[in-house]
Order: sequence, then C-alpha cells, then structure tokens
Amino acid sequence: MEQTIAIVGAGIVGLAVGRELTLRRPGTRVVVLEKEDRVAAHQTGHNSGVVHAGIYYRPGSLKAELCTRGRLLLRDYCAEHALPYDECGKVVVAVDPDELGRFEALERTAHENGVPGLRRLDAAGLSEVEPHAVGLAALHSPHTAITDYVAVARQLAADVVAAGGAVHLSSPVTAIDPAGGRVRVRTPGTSYDVDRLVVCGGLQSDRLARLAGGGADPRIVPFRGEYLAVRRELQDLVRGMVYPVPDPRYPFLGVHFTRRVTGALEVGPNAVLAPHRDRYDRCAVSVADLASTAAWPGFWRMARQHWRTGVDEVRGSLSVRAYLRSAQRYVPAIGPDDVVRAGFGIRAQALERDGTLVDDFRIDHLGGVTVVRNAPSPAATSSLAIAEHVVDRVETA
Repeated sequence: MEQTIAIVGAGIVGLAVGRELTLRRPGTRVVVLEKEDRVAAHQTGHNSGVVHAGIYYRPGSLKAELCTRGRLLLRDYCAEHALPYDECGKVVVAVDPDELGRFEALERTAHENGVPGLRRLDAAGLSEVEPHAVGLAALHSPHTAITDYVAVARQLAADVVAAGGAVHLSSPVTAIDPAGGRVRVRTPGTSYDVDRLVVCGGLQSDRLARLAGGGADPRIVPFRGEYLAVRRELQDLVRGMVYPVPDPRYPFLGVHFTRRVTGALEVGPNAVLAPHRDRYDRCAVSVADLASTAAWPGFWRMARQHWRTGVDEVRGSLSVRAYLRSAQRYVPAIGPDDVVRAGFGIRAQALERDGTLVDDFRIDHLGGVTVVRNAPSPAATSSLAIAEHVVDRVETA
C-alpha cells in the first residue's frame, strides 16, 4: 500500500526533507504544505546567502556535524543544477587585544570541526586577503561560500514534483490530529490523512508543535536582522566576507560585511526583537506575536540578563551611524554616508523556559510527527544533511 508523508513548510529545510524522501522511498507520496503563495518566503528568502564552513559550532553538536556534511552536499547540488555557488572566502577578525582569548578558542573549534583550508593571519596577512580590512589577527576560511538559497529552494521543489510529489502553496495548517496510527492534517477546505508528518515550520514551529501535542518549551522568539547596502562604487572594497569575533553568549555572529552572488555588498545583520513573526514592514506589529513573546517566562529571564546588549541593538536599528560604528572598526573606509537601508530577515530563535537561547538544532519526535523546533543558521547550509538526519529517524520511528 502506498504511504503518504506530509511536510509542513516549503522553506529550504522542508523542501530538502521532501526531496530526500523521494530519493530514499520511491513510491511514497510526498506532500509539502506551505501557508504562503511561494516557496522560501521567510527565513530562506531573507538570509545572507552564506554557505558556512563550520567555524563556530561546538564540536560534536548537530550543528557541527550537519554543517560540515551539508556544505559538501550543497556545493555538489549547486554544481549539478548550475546554481550560483561562489567560494569567495571570509575572514574572522580580532581588532582588540581583549578579543584574542575568544579568537584562539574559535580557532581551536574550527580546527576540531575540520574547516578546510583554515589559516591564521597576522595584520599583514589580513591585508593581503582583504586590503581594506584592519585587525590584529584573523582566521581565513577560503571555502566559505555564497549562494542563492531561493534558487536552491525552487530547484528542490521542482525535484519533489518531478518525483511525483506535490507542493501545495497557500495551504496553512490549522489542525494536526495524530490518531489511530496515522496523522490527519487540516488546511482550510482540505484534510490529509498521512502515515507520517514532518514539521519544518520555522517561525511557526512552536505553534505547530503544540498542534501536534508537543509541549510549549521551547518558545520561538523572533529577532529581526536588518541589512545596509553599500553603494555600488565601493562594493569592491571587500573581496569576500569580513566577520567579527562572535560573543559566545549569543547564537548570533555579529554585524559583518557579506557579498551577494549578484555582486552587491551588504552590512549586517543585527539582532533586534521583532514585533511580528512574518511581516517584512518595519512598522508591522502583531499583538498575538508580541503577547506570545511577553507571556513566555524565558523571555523576561533573558531580557534581565542581556538588556544592555538589547539596548545597543535597538540603538543601531534606529541610527545608521550607530549601526555602522561597530562594522567600521573592521573596514574603516566604508562609513555612514556610503550605505543605505536594505531589507531585513526574521530569525526564528528558540528560547527555553529558563531563558536559555537554544544554540543547537532541536528535532523532536511525537509519535507519527517529527518537528524541527530550532533550525537557525547554519540551517540553510546544512539543509541537505538535516534532511538525511530527519529521514533516518522517520525510517526508524
């Protein structure tokens, strides 16, 4: 008897899971349900386009494991389908002596994760790689790349359809009912009885998990990441990407200079609390989303601990000059008059009840339902490897 497996969410992770199922289980009917009218409408379509090499992630974590494999799978997939993939490289730069301890710890982590081609640079070596960057020391990752994740997602959707599956757009999931060994999934006007359900709902993953009978912990708290675009005549001042040494207390990498496959150069993203989970208007506010954040005890515990950082992020959001102040420490030649506000993305960050920001990927299994509850960066890089990991568990559950 033909099995049916449904996936909620047509971002890059959900579509990668759909493709992996069609490869692993020929004859299985795969149905992807997406609430928007297009694929890659949220995190996939609003991120920086970076293909990470594994510098940052705790050795032995899912992020470290799946980023390393995912980068190779993604590189080969882009080559197979003639999709953009540019190994422009990046440098992670320490500018102050008090950063050198964190810098050296990061170097050890990167070596443990087997980051290919990684080398340490002094100030002169940094100038050879990035002539307009300044710093005391840098880690150069020549195989960090950029791609077009929307194009990748569209190709993954095409693969699912070509294998006999379906991608249903404008199909928000309103109910999930696991009963009798199967799962009933409802959308407005339609219901699907499936053998297994995989939820890759990103910004809505906590709500979808609760529909499936999961707990409230962790809660998704949305953070807005805003970008500035560097004017065209200065775009070549940065050859690849220039990153700061990240603060290990946060799962964010700090404001950095990033190339796009179009040739554009951007600065960002920052990380400010978003008043709406899925609207890309700076003035958009959702009472329900704000209430969800405010009602979560973990939010207030996090806020009490990190309020100074939050104030700095808001200041940068309101003022281009303040925003660029930190980035200009790394590339002084690009100043506030050289940038304009660009777009922003909204990051789905899972937050524990005790106020802990969930750092690793989190994947839960609820009977016939598998829920990807936390998949921030490097989820796009890791998407094809996450798909393998999820399908492995679907097959053994």
